[in-house]
Amino acid sequence: AHMVTKTDLFAAAEAGAPVSNMISAYGGIRWGTGMSRMFQYEETQSRIGGSLWDMPMRYIKNSPIFQADRIDTPLMMMHNDQDSAVPWEQGIELFVALRRLNKPAWLLNYTGEVHWPTDLAEKRDWTTRMQQFFDHYLKDAPAPEWLDEGVPATKQGRTLGLEPATGASKQ
Repeated sequence: AHMVTKTDLFAAAEAGAPVSNMISAYGGIRWGTGMSRMFQYEETQSRIGGSLWDMPMRYIKNSPIFQADRIDTPLMMMHNDQDSAVPWEQGIELFVALRRLNKPAWLLNYTGEVHWPTDLAEKRDWTTRMQQFFDHYLKDAPAPEWLDEGVPATKQGRTLGLEPATGASKQ
């Protein structure tokens, strides 16, 4: 997600369980282990090089939420509600910000799944939706219903929205 705050080079992008706000994520724990998340931002995965208090601007500059207004690339995110590595609220924060800014964004949540779908049917669903998303933006394929109109949580499990939308339009 961070990459699309820096360039409009890409016709479309996907982010799996993105950290959108390093400041709010920094003080959390990994639910699966109880370990602080600070280490991964300071020294490992994010390699900021110091604490939030030593380098606050690095955390802000590397958090897509603070640059959401710069995102013009259609962005599909997948973030599951039982993710013990990255709190799923991180995906919600960025999705809601992008929608508020009228940016083309989608958030897929596989209820009960962890960092990545483990159920075979949900893996297939994820693969299908990702292919439909990129086919639409890269090959001008018709938009499926979920991409054009969305599938509200109240319809989850009753409709997949994989068929072409009735009023398919390219956002």
